[in-house]
Amino acid sequence: MFVLAVTGAIFAIVFSLLVYAVAKFRRRNDDGREPPQVYGSNQVEVAWTVIPILIVVALFMATARVIADIQKASPSANAVEVVAIGHQFWWEYRYPSLGVVTANELHVPVSDPGHPTPTFIKLLSADTDHSFWVPRLAGKTDLIPNHPNSTWIDPHEAGLYLGQCAQYCGTQHAKMLLRVYVQPREEFNRWVQSQTQPAHMNSDASEGQRVFETTACIDCHAVAGTVANGRFGPDLTHLMSRETIAAGAAANTHDNLRLWIRKPDAIKPGSLMPAMELSDRELDAVTAYLETLR
Repeated sequence: MFVLAVTGAIFAIVFSLLVYAVAKFRRRNDDGREPPQVYGSNQVEVAWTVIPILIVVALFMATARVIADIQKASPSANAVEVVAIGHQFWWEYRYPSLGVVTANELHVPVSDPGHPTPTFIKLLSADTDHSFWVPRLAGKTDLIPNHPNSTWIDPHEAGLYLGQCAQYCGTQHAKMLLRVYVQPREEFNRWVQSQTQPAHMNSDASEGQRVFETTACIDCHAVAGTVANGRFGPDLTHLMSRETIAAGAAANTHDNLRLWIRKPDAIKPGSLMPAMELSDRELDAVTAYLETLR
């Protein structure tokens, strides 16, 4: 508001002078005389040098104060801390103190304005440059390989907030989306409790589990309580608790999930997830198995 007031005052003064000049000198002087010739004014030159300098200094100090307030924020005792890792082309979220690992959909509690409890996010990159940007929650913050960064968000309203990678990171940069679910504290606690439980297994999906665990799927993906312990791709322990797949590129439905397994490029051209060349029977079995992971 301070910056708006300063720039608004500058606009009003300049616009008023412009209107004055247009109104006063709108008629031509055809008597052949030249207007008074002024070849310099020390007072005017000092004024148009000193005043802009003072304005810039004032804006600089205001900006520096806000940046300092943002950067010196430190987690409170009950603040949620998240490690966000950017991959080509998806997001990994780890909650170290809560024992939760998920992907692409970040869950955080609402912060009470009376007793703020911001969520602090440590930003890491697994491969190339990425950028974490949720416009309604915070400014863009870059993820640079081997250079840990951080940001924090302090949402006061529950709801879904959309964002995405804002730094070109390769073929599917435009589809490296992210979703932030801001929940009341009780609802967030229930989500944490459900995410810390072992994957729900169904004996009817044993064939799909066998196929999943005997192919290269387990080299990239993890499912808690099984031999699958990959770290290159998203953790699938609670896959069906997510509303989207492929980093928000498609809704998490049966048909989309089956297509994603069969031919990832059909949903996300340039995806680093390979097509496993499964038979239709194996594809149906794996899809059924993954749909039990809630």
